[in-house]
Amino acid sequence: MPDNVDTLRDAVVGHRIVKAEEVETKVRWGTKKAFVIMLDNGKCVELQGGDDCCAYTELESFLLHADKVDHIITGVGTTDGFATWHIFADMGDVLELSVGWSCGNPFYYGYGFTITVREPAEAAA
Repeated sequence: MPDNVDTLRDAVVGHRIVKAEEVETKVRWGTKKAFVIMLDNGKCVELQGGDDCCAYTELESFLLHADKVDHIITGVGTTDGFATWHIFADMGDVLELSVGWSCGNPFYYGYGFTITVREPAEAAA
C-alpha cells in the first residue's frame, strides 16, 4: 500500500483535479470499475482495485471537495491504516478516498490498486 500512495503522489502533485469519477474500463476478460482522476495537464490517473483469493483492494467511496479544486495538489497521505486516502492542497483535502483492503495471507497474495497514468491523447481514446 505504501507503494500505491507513492505512485499516486508522483502522478498528481503539482496539478489540479479537473474531474473525478468512477467508470467502466476494459480489462482482458470484459470490463471492470475504475476510479479516474483527470488532471489539468490532460492526463488521467486510473485506480483499479483488484482481488487475489482472500486479498483485495477496492474504492468504497470518494468525496471531491469542489471548493478546493482550484488549488494545486501538494501531497497524498493516508490515515486509518490506509483506509482513508487524502489528496490535499494548502487549503486542506481536495479529494478523499475510502478504501477497503486486506492483504489476505500476508506476503502471499497480491493486493493494492493498479494505477495507470494515461497521456492526454490516450485518455481521449
